[in-house]
Amino acid sequence: MPVDFIGLIATQDGSESTPATTALIDPAFTTRIARAHEDSGFDQVLLGYSSSYPEGAQVAAYAAARTETLKFLVAHRPGFVAPTLAARTFATLDQFTGGRVTLNIITGGHDVEQRRDGDYLSKDARYARTDEYLGILRQAWQSDIPFSHQGDIYRFEDFVAQVKPVNGTIPIYFSGSSPAAYRTGVKHADVYMFWGEPLAQIQEQIASVRAEATAVGRAAPGFSVSFRPILGPTEELAWERAEAILGRIGQVTAPRFFRNRDRASPANTGSQRLLAAAAEGDRHDRALWTATAKASGAAGNTTALVGTPETVAQALLDYYDLGVTTFLIRGYDPLDDAIDYGRELIPAVRAEISRRDAARLVAA
Repeated sequence: MPVDFIGLIATQDGSESTPATTALIDPAFTTRIARAHEDSGFDQVLLGYSSSYPEGAQVAAYAAARTETLKFLVAHRPGFVAPTLAARTFATLDQFTGGRVTLNIITGGHDVEQRRDGDYLSKDARYARTDEYLGILRQAWQSDIPFSHQGDIYRFEDFVAQVKPVNGTIPIYFSGSSPAAYRTGVKHADVYMFWGEPLAQIQEQIASVRAEATAVGRAAPGFSVSFRPILGPTEELAWERAEAILGRIGQVTAPRFFRNRDRASPANTGSQRLLAAAAEGDRHDRALWTATAKASGAAGNTTALVGTPETVAQALLDYYDLGVTTFLIRGYDPLDDAIDYGRELIPAVRAEISRRDAARLVAA
């Protein structure tokens, strides 16, 4: 099975452990980090969503004009624009980029953050809205004749989009770890995304999603897991670097994008799961380290894989063996880490998968 690597780009440098040194929107840095990911062998880059940060589709358009093959996974929250407009927006972007757009659907797990954009629906109501929204998106991309819709949230008449995605539709990446998320996600997701938990917990989540997919008569989606690899030339140096990063978390005035205000008891299930894993111990499996999640309040994908490139590659392959074929990897030093991942980590994972595939062909 092929494996995809997703990175993360932003318009400003910095992270939970590294102070920002550029303006919030720095075109030169945006270009540099996008090209670094392309040159390092990443397939895609995620553009995250925050109520206070630059709008992802605009950033994707800028970065796509300065790259050639890199795809852009644009995080998008249903509910803040009409689905008919969203369908045209992303189809237009897909056309201008030559089919290099994918969508990460974020239903939203933080009530406070949602309300900053004027959304006061409950969590379950948000998932119901997402379900209706994504159904409209797919129909808008695929229908060549006008159609009308009257649902619980949206109503319109005689809509048809003249602009379509390059390949007829746009891949949907879906996030969420609650039962409501599973129920909604399996109806629409091409890839289901998880944050970096221990192997047993990821296996449990994969089984839950597959069971939900079977219940609705749909094939299971692909699976993605997100990590923050911390590499070193030796195990000892990797762990020294990891401890140094941990010491800076909380000391750096991080952008609001990275903060979790309710650190002890976050509202979203994904953060709760990361903190539960951290409560069981800092180290799990081959190389998973949860101390960074605990220190930051698990605001996003914050668990690390620590070790040499060989160790971390084997750790990623442990998840691959569970059925994970997409890895979102981003560093605590975003630009330099992306370059480092491209030197050894990404090639090591791909080489081992190619070796296994070749062995299977010989055996067959």
